Amino acid sequence: MTALPDGQTPGWTFFTNHAHVLVCLTADREARLRDVAAQVGITERAVQRIIAELEEAGYLARERTGRRNRYRVNPGRPLRHPLEAHRTVGAVIGSIVRTRRPTRPVR
Repeated sequence: MTALPDGQTPGWTFFTNHAHVLVCLTADREARLRDVAAQVGITERAVQRIIAELEEAGYLARERTGRRNRYRVNPGRPLRHPLEAHRTVGAVIGSIVRTRRPTRPVR
């Protein structure tokens, strides 16, 4: 698990590793599995399994580009649990992933 700013690691988190992997791949479509694993705090093998499950369920598509993979998250897919099925993956991930805003010149 990733350390908190004070150096401690959380005992639990609000999102699953599946959500964490989706956040990482939304932020960087060409992320390497080892980088995703390091960010999420799990093994590369676990990331491989999660990606396979997300692909099978239609939440993620993988495209081979040379020797690398490029991932595309399907933002329109509804969340899986009945309590949150009224929301889409895109709505949740979009509220987490930092978007780059164009910087405006200071006047």
